[in-house]
Amino acid sequence: MRHVLFALALCTSLPAQADTALDAQAFEQLTLGRTFTYAENGTAYGAEEYLPGRRVRWSFLDGQCKAGFWWEEAGQICFAYEDNPEPQCWRFFMGEAGLVAHYTSSDDAAPLYEVGQSSDPLLCLGPETGV
Repeated sequence: MRHVLFALALCTSLPAQADTALDAQAFEQLTLGRTFTYAENGTAYGAEEYLPGRRVRWSFLDGQCKAGFWWEEAGQICFAYEDNPEPQCWRFFMGEAGLVAHYTSSDDAAPLYEVGQSSDPLLCLGPETGV
């Protein structure tokens, strides 16, 4: 009987964990030193490498990378990048298959889902060169 009660307690506590947004400490523990690939509506969207000092490198999977940094603000994880200093804030959750990110500046934005992670650095081709 104790095993059944324990299993029921675990099952009822799991959804609550998935509904709780990650704070800065939990987010950093999950991401530091990793590169995450994200999708939106089943389509590859981009990848982000999480570096020491809350620095990041983002790419739309085109080989072009943007340096930035992140911080926690009002329960959200916010990012600013070299080409856009306006904060882009998200709420991150742990879903069944990994991180799920909800953009907080737009109610109609589809969430991003983790579709892969690696300890390899993000592939950045560098600035375009011409003839």
